[in-house]
Amino acid sequence: MTRLESSPPSFLRTWLIWTAATLVFPLAGVAGTAVAGRVDSPLSALSGGAVVGLIIGTAQAVLSRRRLDPHRWIPTTTVGMSLGLLAGAAAVGYRTSLTDLMLMGAITGLLVGAAQTAALPRRTRYRWIWAAAMPVVWALGWAATTLIGVNVGEQFTNVGLSGALTVSALSGLLLHRLLPYRIASGPRPASTPIEATA
Repeated sequence: MTRLESSPPSFLRTWLIWTAATLVFPLAGVAGTAVAGRVDSPLSALSGGAVVGLIIGTAQAVLSRRRLDPHRWIPTTTVGMSLGLLAGAAAVGYRTSLTDLMLMGAITGLLVGAAQTAALPRRTRYRWIWAAAMPVVWALGWAATTLIGVNVGEQFTNVGLSGALTVSALSGLLLHRLLPYRIASGPRPASTPIEATA
């Protein structure tokens, strides 16, 4: 007799749950702007980035379906976003053209990706790909935000809704590839006489 076992959730369901973080990005941006104001100085970039990173990191840890350890993922995302926005915004002189924001996003993603890679579980396959991909993902996020017509001249702390969808969707695909969902294995029930002789 074959023992029935729980099957893991479908890729689509897991990916959609992760991508739901899209809705958190604008809230993180509003909170970051409320705390730091416009990103036009090192202090505003550092503090605004920290608020954004804290909120996004928390949402991602929750929506990862226990694949990410919140005790590691949240602080590393907070630090990575804070230092990333600081370095990225300073590198482009706090300008907000499409090219400038894509470069800022790439630099932000570089630091966020490096920090998050250190927080990925040991069983993660080819973890370096996460670090390599995040600069591209965040650059595309800022490109989407700018091209959709958001008034980026306001020097926001975070990408808009279109950029959030870009970042969440692409990072979700990558997370599934590098760290697929696994059902935690519990104690196996004792075999019945029928199973033992099957």
